Amino acid sequence: MESTFFRDDERSQLLPLCRSLMRYGRGVVTADDFQRLKALVASAIEADAYRRDRFGLNPVIRNLAACELLCERLSPDRNMVVAMMIYHLYRNEFINRDTIVNEWGDDVAKMVDGLNKVSTLYSRHNLVGSENFRNLLLTFAEDIRVIILMILDRLALMRAINHHPDQRQVCDVAYEVSYLYAPLAHRLGLYSIKSELEDMSLKYTNRDVYTQIAHKLNETKASRDAYIDDFIRPVKEKLEREGLKFEIKGRTKSISSIWNKIKKQKTDLDKIYDLFAIRIILDVPLEREKNECWLAYSIVTDMYRPNPSRLKDWLSIPKSNGYESLHITVYGPENKWVEVQIRSKRMDTIAEKGLAAHWKYKGIKSEGDLDAWMNNVRDILEAAESGPMELMKNMRMDVYDKEVFAFTPKGDLYRLPLGATLLDFAFGIHTNVGAQCTGGRVNGKNQKINYKLQSGDTVEIFTSAQQVPKQDWLNYVVTSKARNKIRVALKEQESRVAELGKELLQRRFKNRKIDLDESLLSKVIKKLGAKTVTEFYTRISDGVLDVNLVMDTYLALTRTSVDESEKISASEYTMQPFGPDDETKPSDDILVIGNNIKGINYKLAKCCNPIYGDDVFGFISSEGVIKIHRSDCPNAANIREKYPYRLIRTQWSGKLGSQFGATLRIVGNDDIGIVTNITSIINKEKNVTLRSITVDSNDGLFQGYIIVGINDTASLNQLIKKIQTVKGVKNVERSK
Repeated sequence: MESTFFRDDERSQLLPLCRSLMRYGRGVVTADDFQRLKALVASAIEADAYRRDRFGLNPVIRNLAACELLCERLSPDRNMVVAMMIYHLYRNEFINRDTIVNEWGDDVAKMVDGLNKVSTLYSRHNLVGSENFRNLLLTFAEDIRVIILMILDRLALMRAINHHPDQRQVCDVAYEVSYLYAPLAHRLGLYSIKSELEDMSLKYTNRDVYTQIAHKLNETKASRDAYIDDFIRPVKEKLEREGLKFEIKGRTKSISSIWNKIKKQKTDLDKIYDLFAIRIILDVPLEREKNECWLAYSIVTDMYRPNPSRLKDWLSIPKSNGYESLHITVYGPENKWVEVQIRSKRMDTIAEKGLAAHWKYKGIKSEGDLDAWMNNVRDILEAAESGPMELMKNMRMDVYDKEVFAFTPKGDLYRLPLGATLLDFAFGIHTNVGAQCTGGRVNGKNQKINYKLQSGDTVEIFTSAQQVPKQDWLNYVVTSKARNKIRVALKEQESRVAELGKELLQRRFKNRKIDLDESLLSKVIKKLGAKTVTEFYTRISDGVLDVNLVMDTYLALTRTSVDESEKISASEYTMQPFGPDDETKPSDDILVIGNNIKGINYKLAKCCNPIYGDDVFGFISSEGVIKIHRSDCPNAANIREKYPYRLIRTQWSGKLGSQFGATLRIVGNDDIGIVTNITSIINKEKNVTLRSITVDSNDGLFQGYIIVGINDTASLNQLIKKIQTVKGVKNVERSK
């Protein structure tokens, strides 16, 4: 870009501005965008397509400065930066709209169109000072991002004309900024930009006053900084002891703000007691913001006496421009009043960058045309999910298109777009009024919520606490506020209904003592045709999906896996098969299952062979048959851990039934006749039957497994004691 187009002082600004823009714009504008813009500007300079403005300022320098401010002070989108850089080339006909659309996109072209339309207003000098200029400006801009670009452009211009020789022109711009752009910045919540614009306006229109205040502030800076440090130190220590995460700092108020106080209080600078403010910024989650702000308030007011009349609570009710903070004035050291501002990091970001949250819509009766529209902008920003700049992209500033005017019974006026309904009017009054609207009375006649308003209508809204927004309401509204509030309410309702469905399902699973496995439940959700988890739980809550079907599907999926609890351990001994009678229930009266239920089909588990008198439990197998296990069964722990919901209480009845199979493990010396002696004892026992015997001998020892038919545990224990008396037997135990 080296050219005679740049003066020496401008050339020295060029490279630092480019570097600063690339630093602040990283993540907003790509490297490719920077290179393309650089090439476009260079070709335009070579073609002499730029024209200096009425102040003799270089448009390239001015555009770069405005873009740098945009990226530094706000969170713009890429298209805003591009539009700011190429606007002058479009106005000077170096590029046309089709080229912009092809190279940069339709959105950039729309913003450039808006900037060009607004610039035509400035050719009519008689309009600039009129009351209608602001309204015309907003109408011509169409897109709120165009207004933001104009505010940042004016800030760059104000910085550039500090020492311009034409004082009259400088004053004209300063007055324009003070009555138009500073209020716009304020209404958009761009507080730091608004303060700087006001300070420079005062500087250019009343330099003597500005200089006097600036000099006095400069003279007292050292003592003021020392005082701030003394004030902050004990507050900081107490906040830290309370475990709060925070940043605390002192700042001198803007010169224009001090001047306004001097005029309002009709005094001089020495009598203004709150020249600076202490700001406590808490790092706290959204849900604890108010609690911790008030905790910090109590800490400060415990240390320094507050002035109750100076308390400004913008936490409970934020300002109409979206500002949230808690302001108190306390009597500090040296008998000086000090203002303390307490806010969260989120609130501080809002105050600095203008993204207002928790906006309370107040109607347009006392706010004026612009304020009413700005209020609506904030309501939309509050409900936005894709980011404020993305939302602004499709937002037209058609404030003064065809409209209807409707009144409340008390005579309060509301301005609404043509086609607005009674439901739009209700949401215009307040979000809760809209959400609970059941209809209304228009000019003394009852009307439904979809009634289209006519100018001059007097509207009374009917509400019910039982009313909630419905999906078809979206077909009845035209205002952005109503549409967004309805959508938010519908999502909240869906979440609440889904939560009820989730609680219902969890309660059923708990009652059945079934552990809910999320991965398995995901398969159930997919199998039953629900697209999302929310939809699944909503269908349960609404009764569309039967909970029993869900549970049956869930249990069916669990049965597809191998039931490990029904397998015999690999280390289990091999024994001869039992007869058919051993596989079925020995007697209807032997076991009592569940709540005194008899006659249920059950089997005695092979893995532990329970007999009458053993401590047992029932287990419902995947085939639906109840299997009876000993409580000390090798598989019992695994069963209880994995399938607690399939266990059933089981106990022996008072009546003795058929014989049970029991396995004894015997270890002893491999002596002649020892096995004969053991079998002889068994055969002599009444009601004991020898079913099979397996004996292994190794290195003079034998190990044998003997299966006997026996009535109960008492008989078995007696048999074990007798076998232990046989000479050569070392150990006898019941095998598991």
